[in-house]
Amino acid sequence: MIKCLAIDDEPLALQLLADNISRIPFLELVASCDDAFAANKMIQEQSIDLIFIDIQMPGITGLQFIQSLVKKPMVIIVTAYKQYALDGFALDVVDYLMKPVSLDRFMKACNKAKDLYELKQSAEHTNLPKQDYMFVNVGYSLMKINFSEITYVEGLKDYIQIHISSSPKAAVVRMSMKNVEDQLPIYFERIHKSFIVNINKVTAIRKNALFIADKELPVSDSYKQVIEKLIK
Repeated sequence: MIKCLAIDDEPLALQLLADNISRIPFLELVASCDDAFAANKMIQEQSIDLIFIDIQMPGITGLQFIQSLVKKPMVIIVTAYKQYALDGFALDVVDYLMKPVSLDRFMKACNKAKDLYELKQSAEHTNLPKQDYMFVNVGYSLMKINFSEITYVEGLKDYIQIHISSSPKAAVVRMSMKNVEDQLPIYFERIHKSFIVNINKVTAIRKNALFIADKELPVSDSYKQVIEKLIK
């Protein structure tokens, strides 16, 4: 069972959220909270895997609350405000639901959370070496990407593009550069605030640039040591 927490300052919305959660067989509602302070206390006392949270709440907004969490559970935002969607996905939320939420749309978001939960559980319990792939949210699907096939990652403000040698089309993902950098193995190097490269794919080097096939990628002054490392 996935233990979850519902957070909304509107009593009716909180009750509807609890009712929807009760319909999903793999979810267990641990508690319902009407503000972020009560939710934070509950997270400190209980093991929570998933939180459903509104954005506009008194005191601390839902986005501020997510940012404040050190050990963050999976998050599904449920709100009436569509203008915060980019901010939400930048925080790596599982899904962003607009009120009123239909049951089928709610189930789709919960199934995404279930897939991620099972992947994490599998990784934690395996005795195999660190995996050589990752799963990322592309649209409404989880896409498996092998690290060895990534040529470079490009940051584009609110999302990233993962360029793959086996596909002419990059995977567009709502994820921060920092988050993807933390997941990549040691043969990836940051060369610019907007670029991370697979050094095994580098075909040529210039003073201020690296090449992967015919693609020229800039190297900023802050990362000049990467070129020195490659040459040595």
